[in-house]
Amino acid sequence: MNKTTLFKTAFRSSRSSSSTRAKILFILFFLLSILPMALIIAKAFGQEETTMSWHSVSEPVFRINGLPFWAENEGEFWRFPKRAQSLVPEGAWIQSRYPSGGRIRFKTDSTSLAIRVEYMTLPNMRNMHAFGQSGVDAYVDGQYVASVAPRKDIQVEEHFFKGQEKKEREITLYLPLYMGASVKGIGIDPDASLDAASDFSVERPVVYYGTSITQGGCASRPGLSYQAILGRMLNVDFVNFGFSGAGKGEPEVAQIISEVSASCFVLDYTQNTKDAETLEKVYIPFIEVIRSRHPETPIICTTAIYMAPEAVFSNVHPDLPRTREVIRKAVQARKDAGDRNIHLVEGFTLLGPDQADGFVDGVHPNDLGFYWMAQGLEPHLRKALGL
Repeated sequence: MNKTTLFKTAFRSSRSSSSTRAKILFILFFLLSILPMALIIAKAFGQEETTMSWHSVSEPVFRINGLPFWAENEGEFWRFPKRAQSLVPEGAWIQSRYPSGGRIRFKTDSTSLAIRVEYMTLPNMRNMHAFGQSGVDAYVDGQYVASVAPRKDIQVEEHFFKGQEKKEREITLYLPLYMGASVKGIGIDPDASLDAASDFSVERPVVYYGTSITQGGCASRPGLSYQAILGRMLNVDFVNFGFSGAGKGEPEVAQIISEVSASCFVLDYTQNTKDAETLEKVYIPFIEVIRSRHPETPIICTTAIYMAPEAVFSNVHPDLPRTREVIRKAVQARKDAGDRNIHLVEGFTLLGPDQADGFVDGVHPNDLGFYWMAQGLEPHLRKALGL
């Protein structure tokens, strides 16, 4: 229907006053004048939607690192295999469903990059920023670019970048430290290339086991855990088996961890055990489980890092000095028994008394603390890996 016909119809059907007809005319003119602009806007938004080509991360081109049981778990972003639920303590199982250390890696020449993520719940932690708890970080050619995290909805669709130069880039997406999440799709240009990411400097990953500090508490985002920083420093893959409040050295957990073919194991657990006596009971048996499957793989044992109040109050964390001694003696006992590939790293060389600004709450490192830890561990790990 053209404008003339529309106006005639309005006048014929109207028996109202001239002022009413004038109002009708004004509304008609207004609607007809904004319609072209509305169509342009709608088309523009529709164009942005249709220009993204969405890919499932289950496509073989995507490398899923840090989640060794990814295939067995049929796409679930869990650190332990599903079968472990009935085998390991509940606390470790719950934390294992948070994909700390998990990464999605690929190459593309896309001018834009977007992601669809569905989270378990909204961020709710007191001592971690929302991006630290639930963020997904995008690194492009080893450089940090952007993060996404839930706002008011557990379903998120956002761009990391768009409208950039068309050239091949290597992408690494770091998954959340403290939040269950599922990546529903990766969005790139329809005509963009999509290739596998580059190889690491060593074939097998470094496997870390420990507490909330190992898991990544309290980095401001997942790319700033000390394992992630070390991974970029040395170009090595890693698996994070840090379990907040649940890194207690149980043999059942050791059995699952020992299933991973590792280039090195780093044992960074102390603080979740009740006391030095408890730690002593589990420490060497935990190592022995790993050694039963990996007799020659390097093992790095770290004593507890400094806790901020230790330098001021003698009655805070009073058992930590004793737990550190337990680890020293355990490592020496293994060496005396002929284990030539076990190494001790003192926690104070990673985060010590003159680095109290590296903490969030006096216990968990912040980004600065994790950077210092990565720097301190780097030469030991480099040597163990023969880099």
